[in-house]
Amino acid sequence: MLDLDIAKLSALSPFELKDQLAAAASSDAERLMLNAGRGNPNFLATLPRYAFLALGEFAMQEAARSYAYLDSGFGGLPEARGIVQRFEAYASHHATGEGVIFLRKAIAYVKDQLGLDRDAFLVEMVAAFLGCNYPTPPRMLRHVEEIVKAYLAQEMFGPIPCSGDFSLFATEGGTAAMTYIFQSLAVNKLIRPGDRIALATPIFSPYLEIPALAEYDLDVVDVRMDEHADWQFPESEMAKLLDPAVKVFCLVNPSNPPSNKLSNATLDALARLVADARPDLIIVTDDVYGTFADDFVSLFARCPRNTLCVYSFSKFFGATGWRLGTIGLHRDNVLDAALASQPEDEKQALARRYSSLTAEPAALRFIDRLVADSRAVALNHTAGLSVPQQLQMALFALNGLMDREGRYKTAAKQLIRKRYQTLYGSMGIEVQRGPNDVNYYTLIDLQELAGKIYGSAFEQWFVERDLGIRFLFRLAEETGVVLLPGNGFEVVDTSARVSLANLTEVEYASIGKFTRQVLDEYFKDFVAAVGMPATLAP
Repeated sequence: MLDLDIAKLSALSPFELKDQLAAAASSDAERLMLNAGRGNPNFLATLPRYAFLALGEFAMQEAARSYAYLDSGFGGLPEARGIVQRFEAYASHHATGEGVIFLRKAIAYVKDQLGLDRDAFLVEMVAAFLGCNYPTPPRMLRHVEEIVKAYLAQEMFGPIPCSGDFSLFATEGGTAAMTYIFQSLAVNKLIRPGDRIALATPIFSPYLEIPALAEYDLDVVDVRMDEHADWQFPESEMAKLLDPAVKVFCLVNPSNPPSNKLSNATLDALARLVADARPDLIIVTDDVYGTFADDFVSLFARCPRNTLCVYSFSKFFGATGWRLGTIGLHRDNVLDAALASQPEDEKQALARRYSSLTAEPAALRFIDRLVADSRAVALNHTAGLSVPQQLQMALFALNGLMDREGRYKTAAKQLIRKRYQTLYGSMGIEVQRGPNDVNYYTLIDLQELAGKIYGSAFEQWFVERDLGIRFLFRLAEETGVVLLPGNGFEVVDTSARVSLANLTEVEYASIGKFTRQVLDEYFKDFVAAVGMPATLAP
């Protein structure tokens, strides 16, 4: 066994600890390492990628038309007039290609369902593929924003009508969205050192780590989900949000790592609390896993005035490498209201900060301040997500909008849920899915598993010895399986996070078998230590 410094290892981010676990798992060159520690999916959406390639070929033909008389590889900007007709001529020669079929449907869809001009849409998409212009507007391309708004309204609002318009900022994945939000909240004095920030725990570890940075120095309040109540918030925990000193409430919904969505009852309770007692509360909801849930509704729909919505295309469409994310904010929102009510000296200071952008900097909306701050204000004119990325984002969104029978979504959900059943079945544990379970991740509660299989005495022994990280290193070293510690996400029980997105079903069966194997070995250690007969508990 490795010589472990548990105190030092426990202080690491789970994603940094992962590298050390992977090194332990790789110690046997003859053995396959099974890394379920990171949530990068091993599946992806093919149709919108075929469409990207098909549009690229057409875009190159359009570019070549402008300077066809030159023989030096010159191209030019696409001509708007007649572009849809030229695309139809191109499509007629590629009528069986999946990408072309998708694009023809998309051109019809945006006109019929979104009211967009077909020529203007296609010109924007062609120019986006070519990458020949700065992102204009910097916050998000006009047609891309309308398409992604329609997609988010479909996926985040469920049966709730969208009340009022909202704006989007296209970002370099959800990670950039998180970074920009904290940065602009601080710069605009909406959070200050020493202020309280509430986190719905367990939670994705950067939400725990960012508030502790010196530039923010926030006082973190845990609003803890109850594992034994379907990972929902007890009333006593939600009551912590009544404290007016809590300026911001951050949550991941569906949760990471428990992978449960907030129930309708919980959404109702939070909406009542905000409306009745905390109309000033700023909410940041990270809803990247919402598209894997059944009948999902976001707090962005239930508390529209208070909520910043972070959504990433990375997981559902298998696009982590594309770095595609958005920040959504309703036109009527508490952040702009808070800016308007600031003391005059702070307004003036902020007006000086943004004075190069507009003649009325005090009226600059928070979402536009996010864009400016992302490029140190002075480079606002060259801000924005690269336009080829925005094109692929639009095609992903159109894939979701045009999949009327939900075939891709159904296949994605079935894939991860079958892996969930296989994992636990291979440990000899029977599990039942609840209505709020999502199963992109699962938390293996090691101490609960120990008690369920071998009894309460072994469970107590396991907990007293704080075997969580040792268990993970033993698992990695002996079997090649890499899992992340639950405590890195503020999980109370000794547990391990398993991503159900990035390995094959056969490999999840092996993870389940090896997890049980190492637990059995610890039970033998327990028997040797306390002198009990090696018999299973009833």
